[in-house]
Amino acid sequence: MLSGLSWPWLAVLMALGIATDLMLGEARQWHPLVGFGNLAKRIEAALNRASGLRLRGVLAWTLAVVPAVLAAAWVIAWSPWWLAALLHAGLLYFCIGLRSLREHTLPIARALAVADLATARRLTSYIVSRDTRQSSEEELAKAGVESLLENGNDAVFGTLFWFLVAGGPGALLFRLSNTLDAMWGYRNERFYYFGWAAARIDDALNWCPARLTALSYAWLGQRQLALACWKEQAPAWSSPNAGPVMAAGAGALGLALGGAAIYDGEVEQRPPLGRGHPPQGADIVRAWRLVAMSAALWMAVVCAIALLCLGGLHA
Repeated sequence: MLSGLSWPWLAVLMALGIATDLMLGEARQWHPLVGFGNLAKRIEAALNRASGLRLRGVLAWTLAVVPAVLAAAWVIAWSPWWLAALLHAGLLYFCIGLRSLREHTLPIARALAVADLATARRLTSYIVSRDTRQSSEEELAKAGVESLLENGNDAVFGTLFWFLVAGGPGALLFRLSNTLDAMWGYRNERFYYFGWAAARIDDALNWCPARLTALSYAWLGQRQLALACWKEQAPAWSSPNAGPVMAAGAGALGLALGGAAIYDGEVEQRPPLGRGHPPQGADIVRAWRLVAMSAALWMAVVCAIALLCLGGLHA
């Protein structure tokens, strides 16, 4: 294990990181990811110009991510064991976004429950890039559910996976890479070549977590339908990781997602996701519960492995 941590330690520190996130949520001021985003903007402004944009994109990704991850690993390696443990858990706390998902999506469900479309449209616009100004209740519910399912992987399970692989520095590597993909991974004129490295690296880091997330959703929901939707619908999505996660999640919930959405004033027809009834506001709550239950499942599996390891030591 790259982290150098035993499974019992991983279980304790993972529980500590998740619990801290659920209790405190995101830092309201001086959040490290905000500072990282500002740094990434400066790097992109300096390098996203002239020729050789793919190579410049690789250099930009390296300058933005590698020093921070190496510095975190170095500090942990040279710290006393108790401080190293706190740093592992602290990095997981800063990188995970479980409570943030709840705080950004459940208010949409509450607004829809009282037919307050104006508030629901405004809140939904904070979490998706599609145009929500004229969205119906069904369209807002669809956006909320899809955001929960996809970001369950990006903000929670990808971070947990890489924490289990490489401790706090692993969680940091994944979250910074995922942030750069969100900032640079667009297929437009500005980022088509420059953002290529950020998008491909994020795809690689996300490959295993995305499929474990899809399996978690399927296991905790309508299992056979989720697996069938994953197999049939995921290949139609351009993202190799969002497809399995969202198709399995939609099938697990028994919802019909995907379809038309407005981006930059144009209607985009997206492949179908799942099968079942169109989403309603209450389905946002169901999607949140699926993500939360999946996090609990991951924690339970890690604890079970830790107990088996402890049993082996005492045998």
